[in-house]
Amino acid sequence: MSMTEADVLVIGGGLHGLGAALDLARRGQRVVVIERNWVGAHASGATAAGVRSLWRDPAEIALAREAIELWHRMPEVVGDDCGYVAHGQLRLAAAAGVGALEARAAQTAALGWQHERIVGHNEIRRLVPGVSSRYVAGLFVADEGSADPHRTLRAYRAAAEAAGVVIHEGTEVTAVERRGTRWVLRGAGITAAAPQVINAAGAWAARVAEMFGEHITLSTMPAMMIVTERVAPIPMPVIGVVGGPLSLKQTSQGTLLIGGGLEGAPDLDRARAEVRMAILAQGARTAVDVLPGMADVVITRTWAGMEAQTSDALPVIGRSDVAPGLVHAFGFSGHGFALLPSVARVVGDLVAGEGGRHDLTPFRPGRLHPDAVGEGADARSG
Repeated sequence: MSMTEADVLVIGGGLHGLGAALDLARRGQRVVVIERNWVGAHASGATAAGVRSLWRDPAEIALAREAIELWHRMPEVVGDDCGYVAHGQLRLAAAAGVGALEARAAQTAALGWQHERIVGHNEIRRLVPGVSSRYVAGLFVADEGSADPHRTLRAYRAAAEAAGVVIHEGTEVTAVERRGTRWVLRGAGITAAAPQVINAAGAWAARVAEMFGEHITLSTMPAMMIVTERVAPIPMPVIGVVGGPLSLKQTSQGTLLIGGGLEGAPDLDRARAEVRMAILAQGARTAVDVLPGMADVVITRTWAGMEAQTSDALPVIGRSDVAPGLVHAFGFSGHGFALLPSVARVVGDLVAGEGGRHDLTPFRPGRLHPDAVGEGADARSG
């Protein structure tokens, strides 16, 4: 079998793998993407596609706000707007949660961010005319919203291939070998070599890291989703709630999409996740609690997508401490879709050896090594 030579090999054909590949190809690098199934087979194809900085961990806000700017210019990035609509992101609170909203607003203001603002009873009802009266306040960001995940996948793939990226689907990396300054990767039907490798393998990223001799602690997040029948247009931003599992939006097709981090049952070995209906029903109940008019809307489909979950709910973005030339980009814990365009640029900078534009310390791979001292954090999905 002949050797495929490249400057960069990307393991994983989800959106973050494609995004990094596109960025590097446009810098003149020869890039090969190796995907065990098909492009967007797991988390990228199952996402709720929320585009938000609202309520993120402070460590992610700078990445998220850069990403929001790029989402508004997505036709310049990939030649398509990816179905992005900036209808706003709103996190609602009943009376018991207002203190959490105020604390969050104070925290972000102290960090110099002004994008999140508290809205009261009257504005909530202007933004969401059918909202339950029990929700009395919210945090709102006007320039955020959601996109179409499948359109985004098609656009990124087309742009990457147009830039010269070669994509191998149905190809699992089964062996890794270090030869001088290069890594040699082998899989069914391919042997490829490059000095730099990007691990964008999502739920399987810890297994990939192990092949390079790096031990990373990672769990699996099989986030579940509900889609309903088409209904008449409902004026509303993307809605979440304080203290509840919810991400609620209306798609361009008129269906309602309900998520929020409720988890199914994962099976990494079989590359699948099962929906757990009793748990998924919690999300449906929360959606009806917010919009009582949804009570009789028919659910048409449910699914679960396989995603990598870190112990602190922050992604892994950075160079390996163990394997030279290996860069990690995974562990987005259910909220990586929005970060796509900014993470692509950051990973491109890492591979190209250019100076960073963001502090990546909170995302360093070493924090998830088994001997590292972990710091817990609440997972925030959307």
